[in-house]
Amino acid sequence: MISEKINRTERFIQFGEGGFLRGFADWMIQKINEKTDFEGSVVVVQPIENGMCDMLTAQNCNYTHIIRGEEGVEKSVIDVISRCINPYQDYEQYLALASQPELRYVISNTTEAGITFDPAVTQEDTPPASFPAKVTKLLFCRYNAGLPGFVFLPCELIDRNGDRLKEAVLKYADLWGYSADFKNWVNEQNEFCCTLVDRINTGYPKGENLELGYEDNMVNTSEYFHLWVIETSLDLEKELPFSSAGLNVIVTRNELEKYRTRKVRILNGAHTSMVPFALLSGFDTVKSCMDDTKMRAYVRKCIFDEIIPTLDLPREELEDYAENVLTRFANPYIKHYLSSIALNSVSKFKVRVLPSVLEYKNRFGSYPSTLVFALAKLIEFYKVGTPNDLPEVMDFIKTHTVAEILANTSLWDTDLTVLTEEVSKHVNS
Repeated sequence: MISEKINRTERFIQFGEGGFLRGFADWMIQKINEKTDFEGSVVVVQPIENGMCDMLTAQNCNYTHIIRGEEGVEKSVIDVISRCINPYQDYEQYLALASQPELRYVISNTTEAGITFDPAVTQEDTPPASFPAKVTKLLFCRYNAGLPGFVFLPCELIDRNGDRLKEAVLKYADLWGYSADFKNWVNEQNEFCCTLVDRINTGYPKGENLELGYEDNMVNTSEYFHLWVIETSLDLEKELPFSSAGLNVIVTRNELEKYRTRKVRILNGAHTSMVPFALLSGFDTVKSCMDDTKMRAYVRKCIFDEIIPTLDLPREELEDYAENVLTRFANPYIKHYLSSIALNSVSKFKVRVLPSVLEYKNRFGSYPSTLVFALAKLIEFYKVGTPNDLPEVMDFIKTHTVAEILANTSLWDTDLTVLTEEVSKHVNS
C-alpha cells in the first residue's frame, strides 16, 4: 500500500470511518487539496466502540478509492486522513481536539439513528455513548479553552440534520446543568448546517481482482455522481473552495428543501414509478430496465414530461439532474434489485410520486397519464405480484376494489376516487 503522506493542517474532525464518508467527504477534501492551496487534513473519530480505525491506522490512514460507472473507471489514493482516534480507548486524546484552534469543521455520518437524544447518557461517561453527547462534551471543552466554535456538516440521512444535532446538544447541556453562557456560545459561535448528500458508495468490492499492484484492505468504490447541498448563512465557498475543485456542491441560504424535493420526486419518484410495472413485466434490476428501450422511455416520460414540470428549480438544472439519474440507473457496477426497492411501495408512492400527480393537476388542469398508469401498476402488483409491505396494507389492496382502494385516505392521505376510471383501465387482476 502507498504509505507516503503530505503533512497538512488538521482542519476537520470526522465522526465516522465507513465507506460513505471516505468516498464522499474525504474524496472531496482530496480534490480540494489537489486543485487549490487549501492543504487540509482530517482527524477521524470512531463513533462506536467496534469500528475500522485500527484497519485504517495500519495503512497509515491511506486507501484507494475507485469510481466506476458508464463513464469509465477512475482510481486514486486518498491520503487526507491524518490519524484516527478511538475515544473508547483514549478519551483524553479525543477531548484534546477541542484545544486545536485550526480545527474548524465537523463532518459526521453516524447513520439515521445517530442523531438522537438519550437522557440515560451522563457527562461522567468516558465516552458518552451517543454521538450528540460526544459532541456536547467536545464543545464544552472548546468553550472552556476560549476558542471559537465549529462548523458542523452532518451527512446523516434525516431531514434538517443540522437542526436536529443542535437541538440534541442543547438538551444535553440542559440535562448536565451547563451554564446559560455556554448555551449562548453554542448558539452564537457554532454553525450547524443542514445538508443533503447523494452518492452511492458500494464499499469494498469483494471477490474482484482490482489489480492495484499493492495490498489495500480499505479499498472503497463509488459511482461518479456526487452532490452535497449545504444550507448555511456562512460564505462557505470562500472557506472551502468546492467549485474551484470542480465539485458538485451547492451552498445555499434557504433552498435546501427545493433540492431535497428534487431528489425525492425525480430519483426516488422514478424508482417508485418504475418498480411495480417493471416487476410485473419480468425485470429484476434497475439496470435491466435501463437496458430495455421501452422501459427506459417509460421512465423518461415519467421524469421529463410529468415530474419536472411540477418542480420550481430552473428547467435546465432539473433536466441535467434527471439525465444524471438515468446514467446512474444504468451503472453496470451497481446491481440494484427491484425487489429491494419495492419494500413499502404504497407509503413510498404517497411521499415520492403522489405529490407530483396532484401538483401536475393543480398546474395543468389534468392528471399526468404516465404517473396515473404507475399508480395502476402499483395496485396490480399488490393484487397479483409479490409485494413486501405491512400485512394490513397488502391484505386491504388484495381484497378490495380499485374504487375502495383509491378512496382509502389512510393509504394516500387524500381521497383519490376521481382517478378510479382511469386507474381501473390499467389494472389487470
